[in-house]
Amino acid sequence: MRPIAEDGKSDSGPDSGDAAVTLALMALGWTLRDGGRADRLLALTGLDGDALREGIGNPAILAAVLAFLADHEPDLIACADAINTSPAALIAAQERLSR
Repeated sequence: MRPIAEDGKSDSGPDSGDAAVTLALMALGWTLRDGGRADRLLALTGLDGDALREGIGNPAILAAVLAFLADHEPDLIACADAINTSPAALIAAQERLSR
């Protein structure tokens, strides 16, 4: 499911902060559906469940989730396919959220 732009068209890239947040949240949901991947996310980012829950609206936390995916291309591609976007859009969202 692609984020919808204000003009009603599918947004193919995270041109806005809202689109970047939407992609990051979708990616986080995808990541957490697999227990092993979720454990790896927590281990590699240094986050714990409480920090992740408390930081869900924090752009730095969301950027860290996308960086986690970007660091393992198979997961990046699988996530992009699962949420109907492109790997490039996920990377662009990470860059947007890292600003």
